[in-house]
Amino acid sequence: MSEDSTGSTGSTVSTGGQESKDGGEARGMRTVQRTIDILELFNEHRPALSLREIVTASGLPKTTVLRILQTLRLNGLLWLDEHGRYTAGPAFLRWVRMADQGWRLPAPARRALRELATEQRETVHLYVRRDVHRICIAQEEGPQALRHVVQVGDELPLWAGGPSKVLLLGADDTLLDRVARRSPHGPDHTTTLRRWVAETLRNGYAVSHSEHEEGLSSVAVPVRARGGEVVAALSFGGPSARFTAERLPRFVNSLTMAARAVGGSGGFGGLRG
Repeated sequence: MSEDSTGSTGSTVSTGGQESKDGGEARGMRTVQRTIDILELFNEHRPALSLREIVTASGLPKTTVLRILQTLRLNGLLWLDEHGRYTAGPAFLRWVRMADQGWRLPAPARRALRELATEQRETVHLYVRRDVHRICIAQEEGPQALRHVVQVGDELPLWAGGPSKVLLLGADDTLLDRVARRSPHGPDHTTTLRRWVAETLRNGYAVSHSEHEEGLSSVAVPVRARGGEVVAALSFGGPSARFTAERLPRFVNSLTMAARAVGGSGGFGGLRG
């Protein structure tokens, strides 16, 4: 009888401890995510934000925001400017340097992008996938006065565009559903995404016209690592008037050859989205 009672009591204590541990981990993860969400409020268009702007944009209680901001300031990730607004702190300089070293393309790959932009006179972008987004990790501007420029580090959604279709090759239904739910088209967009992926797999390239922004087009091909897996998308982007059916074969051929050079340069070993 006493052994049963002891066993029962021991079981209850153990379960309570696990619940406490799980709850603590959940709170910790929530705090980390809130911190990241606050940092993501800053960009090149909004490099400095007041406390009120951060509270309003984040939707978090002021006390929570203050606590997070204080931690970020103590670690040098945020700084106060002369107007009392928060801006990126000097600690980011070290992170930027490390990111540049880690993501900088090898010389042969950079040369391939430069030659590609010169040859076809269009701006070249190289994207990798991060969850439901694509991030530009390299670009070479074409010589045309009218061009579509995405800066290195810019993050775009995966629900539209030639590079997105390439980066979704091999994606499972769960990812496609998540991408669709974040699009302006809603969950039904999953069907379209599946069709786009199938077309891209069949053709070996992807094209888009005014899918993300009216008047803009893109054509993209996969960059494959030495093992054959798709690790990036190489693309041209620009005004739709220049992305005609006559020019498409030349774009695809040039992109495909450059993608082989980029993928074979060894710059993607170990990189996974």
